[in-house]
Amino acid sequence: MDPRDRKRRFEEIYAAQYPDILAYIRRRMDDHDDAADALAETFSIAWRRLDDIPEGRRARLWLYGVARKVVANGHRAESRRGDLVERLGLHLAQWAEAAGPEDVTDVRKAFSRLSPEDREVLSLAGWEGLSSAEIATVLGCSRGAARIRLHRARKRLARELEESGLDLARYGSRAIALAKGAL
Repeated sequence: MDPRDRKRRFEEIYAAQYPDILAYIRRRMDDHDDAADALAETFSIAWRRLDDIPEGRRARLWLYGVARKVVANGHRAESRRGDLVERLGLHLAQWAEAAGPEDVTDVRKAFSRLSPEDREVLSLAGWEGLSSAEIATVLGCSRGAARIRLHRARKRLARELEESGLDLARYGSRAIALAKGAL
């Protein structure tokens, strides 16, 4: 198919189906940013698989199927993150009990070397116990952006901790607990 024809077909499908697909997704997701991400992902898939989209009214049904899978994937990912946070919290609490005073000092120094933005996002997650969605609200960004910022800040903190000589291998995943408890 000619690129102009592909573009025209996609634009027609998008214009005709956007309101219904958006409504479908918004009824299934509580967070507006997540709904926007799911809508974008649905139409991104539609663009990539344009040749698979049936003609006429069946295009809407095909898009509902894609949106359903995108929403389900989003819910599964959120559930996995929640489970991970719970397990990590348990490990962190155990590690914090085992950490010595020299470790606390090293963590404080490593934390202070981070940018104010990194310290803020880590503090919101660690001290305040906020989820990615809640951090996104506080920071005024999307949930995806908040997750990325938190992930990158954690990586930078881990690097700083390693550079300070803190033996992360000795504590495993519980190393961040020290940061949570001592900062």
